[in-house]
Amino acid sequence: MTVPGIISDMDCSSSNDGDSDVSSSGCRERKIIVANMLPLQAKRDTETSKWRFSLDEDSILLQLKDGFSPETEVLYVGSLKADIDASEQEEVAQKLLEEFNCVPTFLPHDLQKKFYLGFCKQQLWPLFHYMLPMCPDHGDRRMLGLDYESKRGHIGLDYFGRTVFIKILPVGVHMGRLESVLNLSSTATKIKEIQKQFEGKKLILGVDDMDIFKGISLKLLALEQLLQQHPALQGKIVLVQIVNPARGSGKDVQEAKKETYLTAKKINEVYGSPNYQPVILIDRHVPRYEKSAYYALAECCIVNAVRDGMNLVPYKYIVCRQGTACMDEALGVKLDTPRTSMLVVSEFIGCSPSLSGAIRVNPWDIDAVAEALNTAITMPESEKQLRHEKHYRYVSTHDVAYWAHSFAQDLDRACQDHYSKRCWGIGLGLGFRVVSLSPSFRRLCIDHIVSAYKRTNRRAIFLDYDGTVVPEASIIKKPSPEVISLLKTLCDDPKNTVFIVSGRGRTSLSDWLAPCETLGIAAEHGYFIRWSKNSEWETSPVGADLEWKRIVEPVMSLYREATDGSSIETKESALVWHHQDADPDFGSCQAKELLDHLENVLANEPAVVKRGQHIVEVKPQGVSKGLVAEKVLSRLINGGKPPDFVMCVGDDKSDEDMFQSILTSVSNPSLPVAPEVFACTVGRKPSKAKYYLDDAADVLKLLHGLATATSSKPRFVPDIQVSFESTA
Repeated sequence: MTVPGIISDMDCSSSNDGDSDVSSSGCRERKIIVANMLPLQAKRDTETSKWRFSLDEDSILLQLKDGFSPETEVLYVGSLKADIDASEQEEVAQKLLEEFNCVPTFLPHDLQKKFYLGFCKQQLWPLFHYMLPMCPDHGDRRMLGLDYESKRGHIGLDYFGRTVFIKILPVGVHMGRLESVLNLSSTATKIKEIQKQFEGKKLILGVDDMDIFKGISLKLLALEQLLQQHPALQGKIVLVQIVNPARGSGKDVQEAKKETYLTAKKINEVYGSPNYQPVILIDRHVPRYEKSAYYALAECCIVNAVRDGMNLVPYKYIVCRQGTACMDEALGVKLDTPRTSMLVVSEFIGCSPSLSGAIRVNPWDIDAVAEALNTAITMPESEKQLRHEKHYRYVSTHDVAYWAHSFAQDLDRACQDHYSKRCWGIGLGLGFRVVSLSPSFRRLCIDHIVSAYKRTNRRAIFLDYDGTVVPEASIIKKPSPEVISLLKTLCDDPKNTVFIVSGRGRTSLSDWLAPCETLGIAAEHGYFIRWSKNSEWETSPVGADLEWKRIVEPVMSLYREATDGSSIETKESALVWHHQDADPDFGSCQAKELLDHLENVLANEPAVVKRGQHIVEVKPQGVSKGLVAEKVLSRLINGGKPPDFVMCVGDDKSDEDMFQSILTSVSNPSLPVAPEVFACTVGRKPSKAKYYLDDAADVLKLLHGLATATSSKPRFVPDIQVSFESTA
């Protein structure tokens, strides 16, 4: 375990040593933006051989500053698009920091290539586009199998004590930058050229990078289908496909490019003529003004990607179709001329949900895409106008500044409790993890708890079974004679109320723990409760309907057959799928899939699906270990014996309910005195408990300490009554 580092904000310190008259109120907020490439253009001066740098005004990294307050200092960290010699790096770094607030990371060319073209584009990029490798040649399946929950518009992943936020937040465009390009004279000139070139024809536009996800070939096949099904459109429509340079390299990119050219050639040969080509591929660097001109003139823009994230093409198209007063004047267009636009977008791109007026398509459905294109170009002008107005309102108000501001707010919300926790590095190699723990989380000192135990008189003790009093890895699940002896000693103390709270069935627990006659047992997470050996089992009234077990069993059986080493445990009130003996990675992935599968089929059933340590369990709604603790404590309080000592020890996720319930119950204002509480998890991991013990062996040491304290006390102290008689 490594000691966490503490970063102190020296710039914002409120202390003053007397030598400085600078007020702390002058501290500026700072945003640090880390990216692959810095928002800079680099060029070596041919005369002086010195490097010259300028800001890349088209970089979204630069544009998102608009979302911060003017007083915010923005610092950029990233690589340069130029290979700087080692002898020049110090000078360049100083220059970039002073002039542009940029901190360059001088990665060797070979490393940069392996990092970006290799790891990022060949591994991360396909994974984040849902292209999971299905054969050994492409590596192992990179599926996390993590638990998550939806929280106020985002997904929250609980990962070793840290909550990782995942949210869909489509980035916007920089309105001012786009409009400034539309106002250029070169843009107006290009618009006139394109108008003349395609006079009498309707222009459909596509702008895509050349890669396997953009669906360019699928788009061309849809156009072919459109021309075949609607012969009247032949000679009247043109698809201009601008192909941006590929960001990656490899065989897949070359194959995609080859397929695109072959498909375009075939369409032009079949449906073209000497004066007409249905498909025009522009495979070169296209200046921004030229792209803007095509955007401004296109009747319809189609984005047909099979998977895509931050695709801004639809937004740029809408802004360019709206135009500007300056552009309208240059083209002789009246200001009050109605603006129209039509979008055909893949349902698999990130911005699709924000474009409610677009025609959404499945890019693999060629017929549907062809029909969508036909609808787009034949739609009445009034309908096109309404759709355009709706889109423009959204795009103009949700620009890059809005995105940056929203992102910063979400980041602040995600980090709001970071300073109340400490992070620890635990493990080595591939087993290394960063664990976030509360600063008050510490090992339970046995001397400390024994001291509290001795000075209290009404004690409630809750103990989990597997992984707590019996080692998790133990093949023999029956408690050892030592455990029985310790439990018996604690139970026999009239000051103690002791409960074993377990997910195990009541039959095995009552048989194994039979010598402890006054021990309370809560079996199957509290579905069954017994206060002592001689008392009757109480059954939870909330889980009377167990018909859902007939739905669960066949599903679990499928996963048992598909996962070697897994098994199914049938309880009276629950079904449990175990994967402790399966392959760790595959078992974890299967557990996550089973969890999702069961949650879907049980959506309308009175059952809940829980994932624990190497298990997926389905149990009745309203049954939990937390309710057991709440019930026991309530009975003690209502019986006039409120506890002054509460101890709870467990190792599993289900025990977290007990920890939470105990903390809630003991804070009840009706209690005369707040009891001393010792909530303790087994293992150093994020928990609602304040204390931890390393393993079951430590738990036995704890119980031995308490049992010794019990045995050292007199078993019975008779009441001594003293009476005073009057001698009057």
